[in-house]
Parts: sequence; C-alpha cells; structure tokens
Amino acid sequence: MISYNGWDREYKENKESYLALFDNFMCQANYEDCSSFEDSFADYLGRKHAVSVSNATDALYFSLLVHNIGPGDEVLVSDFSWISTASCISMTGATPVFCDIKLDSYHIDLESMKKMFSNKTKAVVYTHLFGNMTDTTEIENFCKQKNIALIEDAAQSLGSSLNGVEAGTIGDSSSFSFNTNKVIAGINGGGIYLTDDDDHANFVKKIRRHGKGKDFEFLGNNSRMYFLNAEIINLRFQNMLKYQEKRQEIAEKYNNAFADLPVHLQKTTPNLEHNWHKYVVRFENKEIRKKVKKSLSASIHYEVPISNNSMYRMLEHRKDDCHNSKLASDTVLSLPIHAWLENEEIEFVIDTLKSNF
Repeated sequence: MISYNGWDREYKENKESYLALFDNFMCQANYEDCSSFEDSFADYLGRKHAVSVSNATDALYFSLLVHNIGPGDEVLVSDFSWISTASCISMTGATPVFCDIKLDSYHIDLESMKKMFSNKTKAVVYTHLFGNMTDTTEIENFCKQKNIALIEDAAQSLGSSLNGVEAGTIGDSSSFSFNTNKVIAGINGGGIYLTDDDDHANFVKKIRRHGKGKDFEFLGNNSRMYFLNAEIINLRFQNMLKYQEKRQEIAEKYNNAFADLPVHLQKTTPNLEHNWHKYVVRFENKEIRKKVKKSLSASIHYEVPISNNSMYRMLEHRKDDCHNSKLASDTVLSLPIHAWLENEEIEFVIDTLKSNF
C-alpha cells in the first residue's frame, strides 16, 4: 500500500535527532520564544522580519490587516486554490473578487485581474499553487501602477525559486504554511508571516498575542506558534533541499512516463526550482479522472472553485467568468509524491495511470 505522506518513514530516518530535540525541549525554561526559528527563517529568505503564527490562514489574514483592508474594500484573488486564500479576505469584512486562472500554471490570470479591477481594489492575493512559480513581473508592475498591495500566498512553495528569486520574497507581505501536508510540516501545523516593513512586523507580533505591546493595545488573536512545533520545523528545515531533490527526481520520472499520454502536465519554465509540493495532472474529462482516482485512492486539489463553495452563497463577493477554474476543478488529480516513496510505489503509480488509457 502506498504511503501518502511518508511521515512514519521520515521519523524512522531521523529518530535520534527527534529524541534529542524533545529531550532538549523538556529542559527549556521558556516555551514561548520562537525568535531563533524566526531569525533563521528570515535570514534564509533574505527578508527583514519573519513572525511565526499558528497557521498560514492567520498569516494571510494579518497580511491584509496591516494594509488596513476591511469593509468597503475589494481584494483580487484566484478562484482555484485552498479556501483560506479567499476566506481570509472575507474575515476582514472586505470583498473577495474571484479571478480566473491560466491552465498551464493554475495561477491567477493577469487579464482576468485587469478585467475585475475597480476603484475599491486594495490588494491582490497571489498564490504559488502546488509549489510552482511563474514570472510575476507583470503582476508586480500592475500592483505598483494601481497602488495596491501584493500579498504573496507562498503557503505551498517553500524551497521554490524562479530565476534565483525565492517564493516568499516577492510580496509586500508573504506567508508560508507548515500544515501537516506541506513539504516542511509542523506537528500541529503552523504558519509564518514575512515582511520588510518594521511597523507591519510589530503589528503582527502584537496581534498574534491578543494585541499585547506595552499592555493590551487593541483586540487581537491567540496565534502564537507552539515552541516545540518551531523546533521540529527547524529540524526538518535542515533537510529540506535534500528531500526536495528527491521529489524533483520523482516528478521527472512521472513527466517522462506520462509525456505521450493524453494528460496535461503542469508547465514548468527554465530556471525554475519547483518544490513539487503537489504533482498535479489534468485529464480530458471527469470520467477518466474518476477511474484513476479510484485506482490510486488519490486526492483532488481542488474539487470545486472557491466561489462555488456554499459559504459564498451567503458572503459578499464578485467573480469573473472563471471557466478555467471550473475546468481545472473538474479534471485535476494529485498523484502521490514525497521524498520517501519507494521505487515500486512510483512504478505502481505510473503503471496504474497508463493502464487507464
């Protein structure tokens, strides 16, 4: 049976390091100070500030708040992503404006953004979906011309870079996730907020702790990262590139094996370091996907566009004609990929997919 996350295998490989980490943790006097982890993470990406929080949804939500986004404002966002990409906008009281995607990358389409822009637009939430990256130069220029914030949802793209530019270094604010399905995972999730703005960083440091500065200055959240979680993330972070190379090897095997099949593979570009958080294929129709999904017990990311979820029947929003987003939701499938897949498991995935054509 295929292992779909490899956690047990990763633990056995690094068991002694985990036991030493836990022993050290139990001798700590301060269970709240994650500053060492934050500093090393900021240094890795070359950003001035990294602020750890409970999850990436909070990091995105705080990213909007630091730009004073709230009721009466609009934020452009992809209609094809995890729900948090848009729900954080609704949490502020602002209106998500759903834009279509480009099918070759599954990333938000600039032409759709231009079409849906209004004088109420205050920001764009840009997601590097499935760990892929594409050139954001035109989107960055669009945001500058319109004087709106570029908020980078890099939740899935830790370790990815394009032309030497790391995911998480592009936006005015950016965030990563350490949820249990990410390439670097915490034991109970976690997220991190990044910025080069001192005031924004200080605000997030306060709001994650009930608005506490000199005293409790404003209404905040309880969104601090658990210290042991930070230590485990930091340990796994040390092996990130090694494990990323393994996923890249598996992705290359898949790409070669599926090149002549009637499936759409995720387009990659030169000078791209893809972390392959997800390996996503797109079929010609739902029926073929259904057969392959059943054979592999594989997952779909994402089965409906965000705006088609029941919550947006009640919550205010606007949307483009998101035809590509609907097509992707109807036909994509995520194949197993992680650093501990064994050769026979990889061959099983390849043979299973081929047998359905």
